[in-house]
Amino acid sequence: MPRASAADAAETARRILETATTHFAAHGYATASVDEIARLAGVTRGAVYHHYTSKPLLFRDVAAAQQQSVADAIRDATEDSAPDAALRDGSHAFLDAITRGAASRVLLVDGPAVLGGEQWRRLDADGPEQELRTGLREAGVSRALVDPLTAALSGAMNELALWLAAHPDDADARSEAHVALERILDAVVPPS
Repeated sequence: MPRASAADAAETARRILETATTHFAAHGYATASVDEIARLAGVTRGAVYHHYTSKPLLFRDVAAAQQQSVADAIRDATEDSAPDAALRDGSHAFLDAITRGAASRVLLVDGPAVLGGEQWRRLDADGPEQELRTGLREAGVSRALVDPLTAALSGAMNELALWLAAHPDDADARSEAHVALERILDAVVPPS
């Protein structure tokens, strides 16, 4: 039997990752089943393990893809922003992106527990945190304060996202979260 082409293998890996994302978001890591992910993706369990080695590594790749998706949402929101508005636009985009869809369950609920704090922070540092750091620099924050303010704002926004994730369908809560975020940003970079 001929081996799959590289394109076929990449498509299989993509399909497994997409299916796993949906499955982890719906069922949580603890009750997610590799057998069910394989069945839903139309592949064998062996194919899942061939591409991702283990359930924890599959979850890590799902979380990394979700972090990248959040970072992409930030970049999209700030693409046409003036430098003094990019921090605010990106911060609000972060809050919406991380609290909707699979990102909420994968990144906020299961991510820290499954990946551990250090690996979870590393994924954040490689994605959304880089965008935050850029936003702070572009907003004119002094070089000496960029790192501590990145840590402080990232922590505050993650906590705000956790609060908002606990109120998923509450439009008032979403509005209040954005007002709270705006007040936090006013303290860091007062509006001009």
